[in-house]
Amino acid sequence: MATRSRRGGEEDGFGVAATVTSGVVAALLLVPVAYLVAQAASVGLGASVAILTRPDTVQVLVNSVALVTVVTAASVAVGVPLAYLTVRTDLPYRRATTILVSLPLVVPSYIGAFAFVAAFGPRGALLRLLAPLGVERLPEIYGFGGAALVLALYTYPYVYITTRAALRALDARLVDAARTLGEGPVSAFRRVTWPRVRPAVAAGSLLVALYALADFGTPAIMQFDAFTRVIYVDFTAFRQNRAALLSLQLLAATLLILGLESMVRNDDPVYAGAGSRSGDRVRLGPWRWPAFVGALAVPVLALGVPLGVLLTWFVRESATAGGTLATGPGVVLNSVSVAAAAALVAVLVGVPVAYASATRDSRLAGLFERVSYLGYAVPGVVLGLALVYLGVNALGPVYPTIALLVVAYVVRFLPQAVGSVRAAVLQVDPALPEAARTLGRSSVGAFRSVTLPLVAPGVAGGAALVFLTTMKELPATLLLRPAGFSTLVTRVWTAHSDGYFGAAVVPALVLLVVSGLSMLVIISREGYDVR
Repeated sequence: MATRSRRGGEEDGFGVAATVTSGVVAALLLVPVAYLVAQAASVGLGASVAILTRPDTVQVLVNSVALVTVVTAASVAVGVPLAYLTVRTDLPYRRATTILVSLPLVVPSYIGAFAFVAAFGPRGALLRLLAPLGVERLPEIYGFGGAALVLALYTYPYVYITTRAALRALDARLVDAARTLGEGPVSAFRRVTWPRVRPAVAAGSLLVALYALADFGTPAIMQFDAFTRVIYVDFTAFRQNRAALLSLQLLAATLLILGLESMVRNDDPVYAGAGSRSGDRVRLGPWRWPAFVGALAVPVLALGVPLGVLLTWFVRESATAGGTLATGPGVVLNSVSVAAAAALVAVLVGVPVAYASATRDSRLAGLFERVSYLGYAVPGVVLGLALVYLGVNALGPVYPTIALLVVAYVVRFLPQAVGSVRAAVLQVDPALPEAARTLGRSSVGAFRSVTLPLVAPGVAGGAALVFLTTMKELPATLLLRPAGFSTLVTRVWTAHSDGYFGAAVVPALVLLVVSGLSMLVIISREGYDVR
């Protein structure tokens, strides 16, 4: 029985082919995770229970839960007040403050951790600066405190951006009405504003929790035994059984957070406001300039430390004969080539998945699209480990190769391409390809000549996001790169491991530029309003 397009009209042959293709893609995406499950299952129930109940293994779980909890709470404590200050008060220079407060997203967290260790570590720049004053020791930067501090500094913008968007959509006249009825500023916020922004705060918090749980570089550099660091250490120490079991624990925790996200999205009420700009801003009075200084303190710390450290190293190494600044063009070419390959494959694979999901009124098409998001939910270290197991035991000729590394990137970041292309397909008037069909074009011809040119900006945007995110991916690159294959992120990691910090300057600065470009892509595509 013929099915109909979601947007009307008989389903064409190209749509059916796209659905079949997206099903094949979904099945392939499940292979690495299924193989990891099989690897963990081979350990045996008794041995698995023994490993997972060992005190050091339980401590890893406790550490990870504590880290996620503290980082999420800190991000809310910082992000919500900053959003309120920049939207609902008469804070000076609100537009510039809004941009500056969002910019820590530009810094990959492992570069931030690297810089904080260099600045505040036992042999860091600050201790050398204070040594003539008799200061011999600073508070410990390594461990839980350092990891939580760095992750909070570079993830609070998730809460800030989502909360700010909700505050801008809130009808400010509701708050004014509460004030005229005798409510004070704090009471009006608690009874009127907070219930309406709570879903946005929860959404940003869950993004922070996912990031903190999946991040590898910060716990590794801070020498804190979270899931990701211990999995990597166990694998490199040939303790594959515990690495596989911890990977499944980490995956289960990630899926639990995603389940909580779904519950929050479905259970929280949706408040539709007029988004009025006519409400009076809260006047800060004598606290106006102290609030401005306080609002700048967090982003200045988050941005100033890595930029200050990197620029100091750059100047110092530039003045040294035969300094370590040189980063061969081969390293940059490696990073660009694998990222470009991943972007190309991701859009080629993502177009049929997105097209089928956007145009077919089919549960299968929707299911295949949701499965494509699985890779984004799987932490990079878990996906890398799964592909290592698969490569060693079943894909000998292609392990370790650049091809398998590109596959990892595609599995990990395919949702970025799918989401961008799907949004573009939904904007295409279905009457246009139907008109091409009535003029004698085949379904493929109508797609090629009508639909594809119209969705080209979405395809390009998805490719750009995959490219820029791939350039920064650390754990999958470390686990799957062929011997002797260096990229910008592996150079930063090697410099940290060897204590040869000057060699990290140029790769880290290039990655900051790449991250900045990714922020520009987000701003330009999402229409992020900083007024």
